[in-house]
Amino acid sequence: MSNLDLRPVPSACGGRGDVSATPVHELLPPRRVPLGESTVVRRLLPNLGRRMVGAWCFVDHYGPDDIADEPGMQVPPHPHIGLQTVSWLHEGEVLHRDSLGSLQTVRPRELGLMTAGRAISHSEESPREHARLLHGAQLWVALPDAHRLTAPAFEHHADLPVVTHGPGLRATVILGELDGAASPGTAYTPIVGADISLARGTDVRLPVEPDFEYAVLTMSGSVAVDGVPLEPGSMLYLGCGRAELALRADTDSALMLLGGEPFEEKIVMWWNFVGRSHEEIEKARADWAAGSRFGEVKGYDGARLSAPQLPPVALKPRGRVR
Repeated sequence: MSNLDLRPVPSACGGRGDVSATPVHELLPPRRVPLGESTVVRRLLPNLGRRMVGAWCFVDHYGPDDIADEPGMQVPPHPHIGLQTVSWLHEGEVLHRDSLGSLQTVRPRELGLMTAGRAISHSEESPREHARLLHGAQLWVALPDAHRLTAPAFEHHADLPVVTHGPGLRATVILGELDGAASPGTAYTPIVGADISLARGTDVRLPVEPDFEYAVLTMSGSVAVDGVPLEPGSMLYLGCGRAELALRADTDSALMLLGGEPFEEKIVMWWNFVGRSHEEIEKARADWAAGSRFGEVKGYDGARLSAPQLPPVALKPRGRVR
């Protein structure tokens, strides 16, 4: 997953000072960003008002898009450091290639998890023969300092644990733990990512961890989260301090629950890199431009992405909100 902005804005993230220790309702408006040749995404993190939710530092929601006569997702080879990427689909398929030699088609409700660590490059594309609709989310998780230089890796998990709660709630645990069920995906911080399906008329309270901060991304349908009605493509930040989360669905609906222990370290995020200083980001950009460190993605039909220019001022880590 790449940030294809031609003029990416640096985001200084992390630290606990701006985490809401009590429950809140903070609606995060999306920003529309073109992704490749024919896909437009709704970018929800980093946001004008908030940059992180736990270790989650980047969230794009796309679709459902009719790509029957389009190439669909076409994201050329690009680099990453210091993060994990999470590919999550409701409809369609995405073909993942990376510089480790991984070649994997990710399908709906399967986890594609790439750990960039010290350096990796990858591409993502809709297969040549693809489904009519494409709908999903692309997310990044910031790696803590102790693990951000780990060896790169790719995981694909088609069989994920499911939590049922009440007669109408079914939650697939993507990453971390929820209500006693743990994802097989490798996590480096206390975190949760879950895909929740709600049948029409469902009115339940889902147990959550009071020490985590949470946000909800509505994928489809009409749902009220803690009494706040949400439309598809919207994200509601919820803060910390909850033991349960009230969910009500007026139609068959789906949402993603994202949360985790507030990320204590301060980070710098620019383009496709998560680092700790301007110098680290500058070095990663120079290495990508020079064709070193990030390896080669083989099999992609097209040129790799060029790195945009760095901003004229030094990147500095600051707080979690702007």
